[in-house]
Amino acid sequence: MQPGRPLEFDPEVALDAAMTVFWQLGFEATSLPDLLKAMGLSKSSFYNAFGSKHQLFEACLERFRGRQVGRMREGLARAPSPLAFIRDMLLSNAAEARQEGPRRGCLIMNTATEFAGRDPAVAGLVSTAARDFAGMFRQAVEKAQVQGEIPASANPDVLAHYLLTTMAGLRTMVKAGLPADELEKVVALAVQALH
Repeated sequence: MQPGRPLEFDPEVALDAAMTVFWQLGFEATSLPDLLKAMGLSKSSFYNAFGSKHQLFEACLERFRGRQVGRMREGLARAPSPLAFIRDMLLSNAAEARQEGPRRGCLIMNTATEFAGRDPAVAGLVSTAARDFAGMFRQAVEKAQVQGEIPASANPDVLAHYLLTTMAGLRTMVKAGLPADELEKVVALAVQALH
């Protein structure tokens, strides 16, 4: 039996390229030619490596979720305080409004809006990501409560979902074109509400 042909491309690089296209265009508006061009693949290599556009999209959502949760975990570990982490996370979501070029928002939140629950597999991935993001916020809230930055009487689950909802709203408003200084005022109010 002969071994399979080795891959002539880096799957990780190809996946990142695909994620960028989906993030900019959304699932429906992304065509196979868009993906092939961005990934530098032939049709046969694409199907052999990733199966289908839908399977590739699912892999991109998983990759995005993993990166975001990792970024949040690292941010919480190195922040001067849990409340500073929360503020920084919200501000980082508003920061895209200061950048040149198209505003992408959040791949997970964009997908939640685009699919609106009509695809069970994608809905499950979006739900898992939202749960993971909220879990990171809950950790930050609980640490902030221990350190006296947030009242001990506050419900960490409710605050975690409040922060997740605020983050999603910020990303949506970035895409809608709201100026960065307005978004930063929203962040200040959201953080103030935690005290």
